[in-house]
Amino acid sequence: MQRRLLTNGNAFKRTDDRWGGVVWYMDEHGERKRKSFSGTTKAEVNKKMTDYIADFEKQVVESDESQKALQDSMQNWLQVFKYPSVEQTTYDRCECSAKNQIYPLLGDKPVGDITAADIKNLLNYWMNKGYAYTTVKKAYVVLNEYFRYLYREELIPKNPMANIEMMKKSNFLSTQDKENLPECEMVTIFTPEEIEKFKAEAFSTFKDGKRKYQQAAAYILMLNTGLRTGELLGLLNADIDLEKKTLIVRQGVKEVSRRKGTEFTSGREIKVGKPKSATSKRTVPLNRTAVKMIEDLRREAYFGENTPLVADGNGGYTKPVNLRKRFYRILKAAGIEQKGLHSLRHTFATNLVNGQKQADGTIKALSPRQVADLLGHSTSQITELYYVKKDTARLSGITEGFEM
Repeated sequence: MQRRLLTNGNAFKRTDDRWGGVVWYMDEHGERKRKSFSGTTKAEVNKKMTDYIADFEKQVVESDESQKALQDSMQNWLQVFKYPSVEQTTYDRCECSAKNQIYPLLGDKPVGDITAADIKNLLNYWMNKGYAYTTVKKAYVVLNEYFRYLYREELIPKNPMANIEMMKKSNFLSTQDKENLPECEMVTIFTPEEIEKFKAEAFSTFKDGKRKYQQAAAYILMLNTGLRTGELLGLLNADIDLEKKTLIVRQGVKEVSRRKGTEFTSGREIKVGKPKSATSKRTVPLNRTAVKMIEDLRREAYFGENTPLVADGNGGYTKPVNLRKRFYRILKAAGIEQKGLHSLRHTFATNLVNGQKQADGTIKALSPRQVADLLGHSTSQITELYYVKKDTARLSGITEGFEM
């Protein structure tokens, strides 16, 4: 709530023949307060009250959030209120959205002058520029949280986001003349042929017998365990039990913007912390190939039980960006269409749910719930919707014997 004056000051003669004065105002908590003045003459008291009122109104204008440029106001909100309450990776995404999608179009405009039409125009602008639905939606979410805060704190009289809803994805893609495919059809996986090509390139050597790529086994380990990139890189040797053929996900590695406090500084750094969610902390079984890949990684570099399995040259945590860059180089050299590193996790999930056709015509598969547990998902719906690429070709002939 903004402070505001309730009176312009009243001068009066006191019983001791001096003059007094009172200015009443409402403070930022909505409480009625007063400021008292005294002097030998009425003119002196009036001068003091006039100076106080002028300074009071100046401070109100300077502190009036509605008069500030949106960029200054939003950046302060991000640093003071958003930064302490979310993971740094989440904060980085919010700030990135503000700087790249919001400030360029509305950054210089006073907060109180921004209308629903301004915000709708901003969302439409990036949509018409061909930006992804998720990118535009992030801008919408940041704006919605910011204006909701201002309105709740009574810093603005009206919330311009009150009647604005994010466009449905189907309508958004239709406007961009793009097909709105089901999520399961947009999942990117490796075909069996691509897996063989990838392995051949990943483990290829130079003429002297030295491998072309470091940590090649890490990718095949991901393919056989469904580990996230951060989970793999946060995995310590002590978290692995080859006798029981299990590993335990206890922590994860993230790459975040380097900051001094809330202020961004050049470069990025590694942050080791808890897994993505409560269900992400789990025990993962190891098949024969996964065990071989762990042994391969340890032969390549082993710095001790309490060091990362996929370590850098000094026994520290490998940067996610380095693992990704190497992955893309292997794809390119193998002649495989570029995919994200997460595609290894998708391929793992897809193969388990769709199953493998056996010699007798049956299909060996796991339930979505079982695969969700292996992946660390809270629900099987997440697994089915976002991780499994449907493949009905494997069902060919499966209805034999069910004639009615």
